[in-house]
Amino acid sequence: MSLPQNYKTAGSRREFLASWLGAAVFWKPRNRRKLAGVDFERIRAGAGSRRYLLIHGNEETARQVLTEHMKKASGTAWLAAGHARNAPFLAGELDPNRMFSRDGAERNLRALNPAWSEAHLLNGLLILDRTRRQLTSALRPGAGDVLIAVHNNRDYSVNDELAASNATALNDRDNPHEFCLCTDEGDFQLLSKGPYNVVLQNRPGGAEDGSMSRYAVRAGFRYANLEVAMGKAEKQRAMLEWLDRTLPAPRR
Repeated sequence: MSLPQNYKTAGSRREFLASWLGAAVFWKPRNRRKLAGVDFERIRAGAGSRRYLLIHGNEETARQVLTEHMKKASGTAWLAAGHARNAPFLAGELDPNRMFSRDGAERNLRALNPAWSEAHLLNGLLILDRTRRQLTSALRPGAGDVLIAVHNNRDYSVNDELAASNATALNDRDNPHEFCLCTDEGDFQLLSKGPYNVVLQNRPGGAEDGSMSRYAVRAGFRYANLEVAMGKAEKQRAMLEWLDRTLPAPRR
């Protein structure tokens, strides 16, 4: 690294190096980790306890936006390393957002791998039971903080979640593919005052599907899922910045 020409004194050089090294400490390069059989990339920025998640590898707009966001955020992001929606798993495949409960994982593995024997299926479920904590521990935010997941969609919209929601704020009805699903009532009260569609699901009904939102409710931590149509990077960027500004950090 070369220093600017105007850094002529030893004191100035020391100040510049200290500033540069300080920034380096709080921006760590990506590294790969396998969690519950799924490959993830980790980006750490700053000392924040907030967590961010891209769990479906084919949602490339969300990947781009989250990667950019981590250059100014403070926390840890986990991004699916592959570029397909489903992750390779035991010579088959698994939707990684359906693995956060045994019932949800079993339903998903049966649907995606119809040729599997019962013994093969049982082996897969036992592996997930042994390793699921690796993933949930990495994704769980610090005490009082929030996990923000970013998703892209094509046909899915906020209208698909209305029946399962405990409260709704349809502030952008003309854009149903852009919305936020949260699991904390206090977060909903804050987000519902904004310009976007928001739904609250803190008492989800129906069958257990193994999703992260249901796991967050069971485990008792704050979770917000940001949904934006594929390709709308500018909208997703604005919504992610709004989420980070609006959702309170834990008190120190």
